[in-house]
Parts: sequence; C-alpha cells; structure tokens
Amino acid sequence: MSRLQTITGIDIGTYHVKVVISATGEDGSYPKVIGTGTAESRGLRHGYITNVREVAKSVRAALDEAERRADVKVKRAFVSVGGVGVSSFTSTSSIIVSRADSEISALDIQKLTDQCRKDLPSSVTVNRKILHEIPLSYKIDGRPVLGNPEGMKASKLEVKTLFITCLERHLNDLIATIEEAGVRVQDVMAAPVAAGLVTLSKTQKIAGCILANIGAETVSIAVFENNMPISLEIFPIGSTDITNDIALGLKVPLEEAEQVKIGAITGGSYPRKKLEEIIEARLSDIFELIDAHLKKISRSGLLPAGIIITGGGAGLGTIEDLARASLRLPSRVGSIHWQERVTGAGGKTPASDKTTGSTEKSSTERGGTERIRDKQTYRDATWAVAYGLCIFGASAEGADTVGGSGTRAAGTAVKSFTNWVRQFLP
Repeated sequence: MSRLQTITGIDIGTYHVKVVISATGEDGSYPKVIGTGTAESRGLRHGYITNVREVAKSVRAALDEAERRADVKVKRAFVSVGGVGVSSFTSTSSIIVSRADSEISALDIQKLTDQCRKDLPSSVTVNRKILHEIPLSYKIDGRPVLGNPEGMKASKLEVKTLFITCLERHLNDLIATIEEAGVRVQDVMAAPVAAGLVTLSKTQKIAGCILANIGAETVSIAVFENNMPISLEIFPIGSTDITNDIALGLKVPLEEAEQVKIGAITGGSYPRKKLEEIIEARLSDIFELIDAHLKKISRSGLLPAGIIITGGGAGLGTIEDLARASLRLPSRVGSIHWQERVTGAGGKTPASDKTTGSTEKSSTERGGTERIRDKQTYRDATWAVAYGLCIFGASAEGADTVGGSGTRAAGTAVKSFTNWVRQFLP
C-alpha cells in the first residue's frame, strides 16, 4: 500500500477563490481530487490584491471547506498568478561556444540562459519578476536543432526564449496573502499555463491552439504550439462588463442584469434580440482583442486546433459560433478531466460539478472502502487552474525541483517549471 501525499492548488480569482486538494501515491500516480473548496473573493480588482487581509479571509474560507471534505490539513500549496500585471515577452540571444573542440556543454547552455536574461530590455524587467522562462527553440550555427543541443558541435549557439513575468509587488502581495491564511507557498505558476495542463490535449498543443479564459474582470489567453506555450496575455475586460452593459441597455439593477446574463431569469419581460445584441457586442470586443494579439505574433487564423474557451463567461449564449466567426478558427467550450477519490465507511465525499460520466473502481484502504471515479468530465472548467496547479505540483515534486519558503517561491518557479517543461521540447 503506497503512502498518499497531498498536493494543493489555490486559484485566487477576482470573483472566487478556488482550492483543490489532490492526493498521489509514492509511485507518482495521477493526482486524484480528494477535496475542493470555494469562497467569494474580496479585496481584489482586475486580479490585483488591494486588501491582503480581506483576500486572506477568502482564501482561509475556501481552504477550510476543502480541508473538511478531504479530511486533511493544508500546510503548503501551489498558487496561481493572474491579473492584468501578467504578460509575456519573447527574446532571442546567442553566444560563442567556449570549448576548443566546439562541443556544446551544459555550461554553454547556462551561459546562454544568463545572456538571454541580460538581453531583456528594461521595460520588461523594471518592477517585474520573471515567473517562467521557457526555451522554445535552439539553433546551432544558424540552423534549427531539435531537442537539447548539449553534446552537439557548433561555433555559435542561439536560443529563442519565452519569458512570462508579473509585477513584483503583486507577487509579493500574493505570497503574503497565502501566508496570512496560514499556508506556505511552495511555488507559483501563471494561471493561463496552469489551466492549459488540464483543458488541452497534447494533440491540440502540438498542432497549435489558444486557450481563452473569460473571467469576471479579465480575459487571459495562452497560445500553444509544438506542445509549448509561445505567448500569453491578459486583458482588463471580462464578463462583469457584459453585466454592466445589460444593466444599461435594459435599464435594470446590476443584480438582475447578472441573473439575466446567466439565464437564471427568463421569460418575455426582456427583449431577447436586444439582449443577444448587447452580449454579442461585448464578446466581439473581447475576440477583437484576442485576434489583435494573434496578428501581433503572426498566428491569426493559423491555429489548427482553434480556440478553447473556459471561465465563467464560457457559458454565454452562442459564444462558440461568435468566436469561430470572429477569429476564423475552430471553437469549443473547454472541459476538464480529473479523478476523484471517494472514501466510504465514514469518509468524506469531495464536491462535484456537472459531471457528465464516470467509471468507478473499489479498493480497501485504511480499513474503509474507497472508490476511484476515473475520468470525471466537468463542463464547468472554472476549476482548471486549481487542478492544473496540482498536476504541476505532482510533476515538480517528482522531479524534486520545488523547495524553499514562500519568500523563495518566485525564484523557484523558474527552475521548477523549466525543468518540468524541458521534457516536451521537440
């Protein structure tokens, strides 16, 4: 019988804080959800933390709920970083190979990585912290090379690297908030990348796709190609703006406008055509921003796997059709898949959302009956970031790349994510 190890992911959104507690055995098996918790977010604006104490209370409330369901105490966690302060920058740098026999060594690759950081313009680094640096491709003597170039021979080594950064003040506030809630930060990860771990298949990421999360006050996008994130952007617009537009257009209170938007209020009291026009107008604005970014990175209309939409705004009307027409790409609403561990004989049952199907296995553990629900499919992918952090945590812990206190988390993020992602290099 393998000893279970718990991994916790905390996603602090502008509207909700979500916590997922997962468990994995010593064999590194796929993390199984044993508890979830959610609480209304307070003290945030566009993803920024404006009141550490209020956000810490929300985090603590979500943690308490997840801990009760999982019957464990959370002491450390992986945390997502979102908000409009997160952005990406692609940089290309080169060095001359140092060895006399022209063989590329690990030292050369490290020198190239250091040079790439030095070549970043001040506009990218001032007041910002590097979350992830991802080597996208290498060249030796001007020719592309597949995989790690170490051991090959060349006089010049070149790399194209994606840097994902966030405002340093925001990161510090985030870590302080989690520690205020009584939890140590193991590591941090950009929210759009974390969501991609569970909402996108390897086939989609290799062919090329864009993951768009429509949140309350922000829209985050991550573009994938060759199984790697190649770009990331967050826009200060979200489903709350749609609510505001409905309130103005229909002359109704905000609370009523929100209910109309999500379809909780139906009937003939609201002109359906006008409501659709209001929603489609704001969604068109969002997709125009996304298409502008795709044009900037020369990927407009060129991602075969299309756009996968998640977040609270993903359930709005004909969003798939509108995205397909606006971006000229295949479009679908995303879902996530996870395994749930449901313990009988007095055990706790984790929360579930809109399950479309499952199979169950039974085993005996700790004197009780345990059922593993495999391949749970959740149409509501708002849990994607929190569960993606658990997947990242399982990989990082297996590679022994995570360590240090919360104050060191920002530094370990680069190492752990880069080591985890190198295995997917072509």
